[in-house]
Amino acid sequence: MTFHPQPGAGTATPWAFPAPERGALPNGLTVLRCHRPGQQVMAVEIFLAAPLEAEPEGLDGIATIMARAFSEGTDKHSAEEFAAELERCGATLDAYADHPGLRVSLEVPVSRLPKALGLLADALRAPAFADAEIERLVANRLDEIPHEAANPSRRAAKQLSKELFPATSRMSRPRQGTEETVKRIDAVGVKGFYGAHVRPATATAVVVGDLEGVDLDAVLAETLGVWTGNTAPARPVPPITADDTGRVVIVDRPGAVQTQLLIGRIGADRHDRVWPAQVLGTYCLGGTLTSRLDRVLREEKGYTYGVRAFGQVLRSAAPSSEGGATGAAMLAISGSVDTESTGPALDDLWKVLRTLAAGGLTDAERDVAVQNLVGVAPLKYETAAAVAGTLADQVEQQLPDDFQAQLYARLAETGTVEATAAVVSAFPDDRLVTVLVGDASQIEEPVRALGIGEVTVVTG
Repeated sequence: MTFHPQPGAGTATPWAFPAPERGALPNGLTVLRCHRPGQQVMAVEIFLAAPLEAEPEGLDGIATIMARAFSEGTDKHSAEEFAAELERCGATLDAYADHPGLRVSLEVPVSRLPKALGLLADALRAPAFADAEIERLVANRLDEIPHEAANPSRRAAKQLSKELFPATSRMSRPRQGTEETVKRIDAVGVKGFYGAHVRPATATAVVVGDLEGVDLDAVLAETLGVWTGNTAPARPVPPITADDTGRVVIVDRPGAVQTQLLIGRIGADRHDRVWPAQVLGTYCLGGTLTSRLDRVLREEKGYTYGVRAFGQVLRSAAPSSEGGATGAAMLAISGSVDTESTGPALDDLWKVLRTLAAGGLTDAERDVAVQNLVGVAPLKYETAAAVAGTLADQVEQQLPDDFQAQLYARLAETGTVEATAAVVSAFPDDRLVTVLVGDASQIEEPVRALGIGEVTVVTG
C-alpha cells in the first residue's frame, strides 16, 4: 500500500491582523475588502450610520424593528420568498441596531456571493416594510420585553444605564425600546426612519473571504452599486455624559436565592491612548478564570461560579475639532452570588480593588494576560466573519484600518506599571455604581454596612 507522503511543516511567519483594501462605489458606498485565502464562506458586514440617538422621540426601538424588517421582503420578493431565496444560496442574513448605528451581516459560500449580495442589496435598496410584517415584528418585540425584565443580568444592565446617564440621553433607556415606545411603532414610522437615515453615502460594506477568481468590482457594481440615495452627511451625535458617583441600587426581587452583581462606570474609549493598557489591566483583574477576581471570589471563597471585568465600547468616535471626545466605553464587573454571600462577596471585591491600587499587578499577571490576548489572536480570527466583524467595528468607531493590528503590538509593549495605572484608574473604589438584583430584605443591611455608597432600593 502506498501512502501519501507526510507533509512537512512550513516556515513560521509572524502573524498580523489582516489589512483591508479601501475603496468606494460611485453611489458613495465605502467598501473595505480583505482577501483571505482558503476562506470559502464569505462574510459581508454593512454598517449604516443610523444611531439610536436619531430615533424619533417616543419611538425608542424603531431602529431595531427596521433592522429586523430588512429580511422581511423587498420590492421583488415577499417575506417568504426572500427567506427561500436566501436558503437556496446557503446564506444567513442578520441585522441589529445599536448606539452607533445598524449592522447587517451576511455569510454565504463564495460561489453564491453574487446572488446573495443581490438579495442583500435589494433589502437595503427597497425593503417592503409591509404593514403586516411590521405589526408582527412589533408584537414579537413586545413579547420579548417581559422575558428580559425577568432575566437578572438584563435587568441589572437596564438599571445601570438608567443610573449612569441623564434621562435625556438615549443611552439611559433600553436599546430595543420599552413596551410604551414599541407599541407606537408602525410601518409609516419605520419607512420614515429608513428614508431619513439609510443611504449608501453614509454606509460602509466590508467583504472578507477568498477573493481568488472573484470579480468583486463587477459583483458590487451589479448589486450594492445600484443602491441610490441622497448624499447628506451622517447625523452628528452629542458627547456622552455620565454620573459615576459611588452608590448602590438594589432592584428588589423578593425570594431570590441569588444576587446579580453589575458594577460599572464610564471610561476611556478606543481613541484614548490609555486603551491598550486599560484592556490589559482589566484582563488581569477579571478577564479569565485565573484573574484576581476569580481567584478570590471563586477559588478562595466559593461565592460564585465566576466574576468578570470588561470594557464594552458604547460609542466611539474621533475627537471633534474642538478637542472634545464624543465616545465612551462601559467599564464593568459582572457576576452572581448566593443571597447570603452578597455582603461578604462585595466586601472582598472591594478589597481586591484596594489591594490592586496599593500593590499593583505582578509581572507574572501581566505576562499571562499578554500571552492570552495576543497569543490566541490568530485563532480568534480564523474565520472570515470574525475578521469582517472587527473591521466593521473599526468603521463604526471611526478608527484607522490598522487599529487592531497596532493594538496587539501595543499590548505586547505595555508594561506592568502602565497596566496597573490604567486598571486602577478604570475601577476606582469610590467611583463605581453598583446594581444588585436580589432580595432586598436579605441584602440591604449587609450592603449598607460596607459603606461603599448610598443605598437605594427600587422595585422591578
